[in-house]
Amino acid sequence: MDEKELIELKKDTIILAHNYQTPDIQAIADFVGDSLQLCQQAARVDKPYILFCGVDFMAESAVMLNPDKTVLMPDLGSKCPMAAMLPAERVREEKAMHPDAAVVLYINTWVEARAESDVTCTSANAVKIVKALPQRKILFGPDANLAWHVQKNLPKKEVVPIPYKGHCRVHVRFKKDDLLSLIAEHPDAEVLIHPECRPEVQEIADLILSTGGMERHVRQSKARKFIIGTETGLIYKLKQQNPGKEFIPALSSAVCVNMKKHTIDKVLTELREKKNVVKVDPALARRARKSLERMLELS
Repeated sequence: MDEKELIELKKDTIILAHNYQTPDIQAIADFVGDSLQLCQQAARVDKPYILFCGVDFMAESAVMLNPDKTVLMPDLGSKCPMAAMLPAERVREEKAMHPDAAVVLYINTWVEARAESDVTCTSANAVKIVKALPQRKILFGPDANLAWHVQKNLPKKEVVPIPYKGHCRVHVRFKKDDLLSLIAEHPDAEVLIHPECRPEVQEIADLILSTGGMERHVRQSKARKFIIGTETGLIYKLKQQNPGKEFIPALSSAVCVNMKKHTIDKVLTELREKKNVVKVDPALARRARKSLERMLELS
């Protein structure tokens, strides 16, 4: 496809892509970012179609924020396994057991569960959101490692992870010993780790950051070398923005196969055909949108 045809196809469609997408998709996207950045961007869309290159819960957020627009995905099978770890029924059970708690659910959660929450959060703003709430006890899910990160930063709060061992299949693969070996090989590198990683991995990092946070920090840092502890797709963007700096993946096999179900061919096909429409039950969307809008207000 030549540039002229691509411009024509995008006249009525904005392409939003997560930082974990492949370089060719990032290259044609109108905006590339982390979950929070994509939510904020989705709230400002001025075209009738949004083509969302990310996993299911991200596209659902775009639907909730844009009820008058059509949200599309290149591959509707791009789903987040962690979101499936916290069904809505489990949230209701925990709320009944902890009636004095606020419910903060990671955006990596199905819309049915988020409809039961007080506020949504992302890895970028989880600490800020929880800190802003008046309740001392917080039910937080589904990522237990992110819950640990929030608890460490807010010791006066009681953060209860739901479920107890919810996790991202990619980030839990990072191991402390492997990271220590890599640090020994590159003692001059800054170590940036995502809060979905295990606590023992987070504890040896220089900074715990979302992908958007890593992006901002690298731009401002005087360091020339970085060990990046998240999905490898982010490194393409970091290299594009910082050509004079070196980026070393903390785990070269850290690839989200679900995120990578989108391909450039599927993106172009969906631009032409507009058939993979993301649907959210309107009643659920209205309920869940309240928690998402509260997050955007507190952010």
